[in-house]
Amino acid sequence: MRRVAILIALALTSSAACADEADRKAVRETIARQIAALSRDDPAAAYAEAAPQIRSLFPSPETFLAMVEKGYAPIRRPRNYRFETSEETGADEIAQALSLQDDTGIDWLALYTLQRQPDGQWRITGCRLKKAPGEKV
Repeated sequence: MRRVAILIALALTSSAACADEADRKAVRETIARQIAALSRDDPAAAYAEAAPQIRSLFPSPETFLAMVEKGYAPIRRPRNYRFETSEETGADEIAQALSLQDDTGIDWLALYTLQRQPDGQWRITGCRLKKAPGEKV
């Protein structure tokens, strides 16, 4: 997992200024709320953590959940996950890395992007997911 953390850190290298700890904490809490909602089969709560541009692509919590199940199954019910590095990627935008293990024991890397909304809340704008180095495809 140490190699995974190093790879994530390299992927997140940015010349942008660092977000403060309160922002980083709020970002982690947003992601954790969404993962918890997915795990307890609460599509409305998971959908609420998505940014408006994501919600416009998936017009209901049910269509959002179907997308997660089809393309992001490892985050649906992870055995465990750990927040890794985060970097500010633009004004009011943060990328947050996670290492996680899916319900079958396969390790994954997830790179979430979040944006601060006009109301000050952080919402998820995207997630890239790939198997951790060393995992078979």
